[in-house]
Amino acid sequence: MGIELLLLVNRQGKVRLTKFYADVDKKDKQRVVREVSSMVLGRTHKLCNFIEWRGKKIVYKRYASLYFVTLIDAEDNELITLETIHHYVENLDKYFGNVAELDIIFNFHKAYYILDELLIGGELQETSKRNVLKAAGAQDDMMEEDLKRDTPLNRIKLKV
Repeated sequence: MGIELLLLVNRQGKVRLTKFYADVDKKDKQRVVREVSSMVLGRTHKLCNFIEWRGKKIVYKRYASLYFVTLIDAEDNELITLETIHHYVENLDKYFGNVAELDIIFNFHKAYYILDELLIGGELQETSKRNVLKAAGAQDDMMEEDLKRDTPLNRIKLKV
């Protein structure tokens, strides 16, 4: 199936981004996020980046203070999943200019947008960084254009 869950967690265990590609009810989502993040955070940096868990595999990579965690089927290729994580991080780096945790916190909608450009249904759809960044730039232009229009919602935003 591909990636079932993509999770960004900091070293303190705070979840910064969550995206499920499998149908899971809300209660189970919270349990899965809690269990997966605690398993990853409890490991030392010298251990392997793959964990077998409940018939699935957890594949993760730490970049600075963030863990990029994925949950995949047991038959899926871990190395391709690591490359997908790296590809996402490279796109975030190019977009934000050396991405940091604060970039994800304050611009989470942009991080989701870049993720949605890369993955559809848990499968990698776009391998070109240029195309992903072009789409993200077009999204930024549309947002700026929308803010310039005189609408009741924009008047409220401008007052704040």
